[in-house]
Amino acid sequence: MLNTLVVGASGYTGAELAAYLHRHPHTNLIGLMVSAQSVDADKCFSDLHPQYKGIIDLPLQPLTDITDVAKGVDVVFLATAHEVSHDIVPVFLAAGCIVFDLSGAYRVQNTQIYQQYYGFKHKHIQWLEQAVYGLAEWQAEKVKQAQLIAIPGCYPTVSQLSLKPLLENGLLDTNYWPVINATSGVSGAGRKATMTNSFCEVSLQPYGIFTHRHQPEIEEHLGTRVIFTPHLGNFVRGILATITCKLKPGVTSGQINEAYQQAYKDKPLVRLYSKGVPALKSVVGLPFCDIGFVVQGDHLVIVGTEDNLLKGASAQAVQCMNIRFGFEETQALL
Repeated sequence: MLNTLVVGASGYTGAELAAYLHRHPHTNLIGLMVSAQSVDADKCFSDLHPQYKGIIDLPLQPLTDITDVAKGVDVVFLATAHEVSHDIVPVFLAAGCIVFDLSGAYRVQNTQIYQQYYGFKHKHIQWLEQAVYGLAEWQAEKVKQAQLIAIPGCYPTVSQLSLKPLLENGLLDTNYWPVINATSGVSGAGRKATMTNSFCEVSLQPYGIFTHRHQPEIEEHLGTRVIFTPHLGNFVRGILATITCKLKPGVTSGQINEAYQQAYKDKPLVRLYSKGVPALKSVVGLPFCDIGFVVQGDHLVIVGTEDNLLKGASAQAVQCMNIRFGFEETQALL
């Protein structure tokens, strides 16, 4: 049994992590933690998330002395802010823990991106260089050896899973940058509502145009430029991405389908549509990424969808843990 800790357990993603780990046959969920300054410190987890009443009634412990907390812990999941993860990841690693970080603090190698998009200077370059990017379907062999796994962002997960098989097979004309228009539910903004993300105030609109931190993450790991525009939708959870691409001359629907089939034939959490394209309702509450496409001439439209809290965050983190320790990949997820 792996003694497992979740830090940042009061939020939506932390709650989903706690639920998966509680029912995982190979993990012992020994603690749910929040920052020492959190208003949720010392509250009962199931009081914040009443769907788990009588199931997970653990206290939300304030994180104070990390070195002391890490004693006897095998695995740590961090559902914490980028700056917080940046600071505490090295402490847990030094204590010998395997760390799955769901923030953006260790996802990209280009240190300039942290200053430009995250607002802080990265001070742990040695760990940044050792971090494995946990896009589970594409990084399994590296994940198996890693001590620090940086779980991709929600938008980058659906975008990369949709585009990577086609780029790997040289089917796209990348002189024309893929255009990614993706819409997420308000849960992506976390539990602390503001006027800009309160459900009552949200009207479908784009945000972060040319400035969103997920754009450089997508580009670094795809190895090509893209135009990424996120949108906030007035629904609770899920992401739907519509991606427009230019095909190389002569590329057929059959070649595209074959590229997807070869990439994901043995990947249980990616579902491919042979006809039509997926809808958001197909994945909400489930750990899948669903992908479909339509071709007209040399133009391709891909539609990918996932639950932003699950395949876009907690489910992928647990999937990476399963890969890391040799468990069945979908253990506790299905």
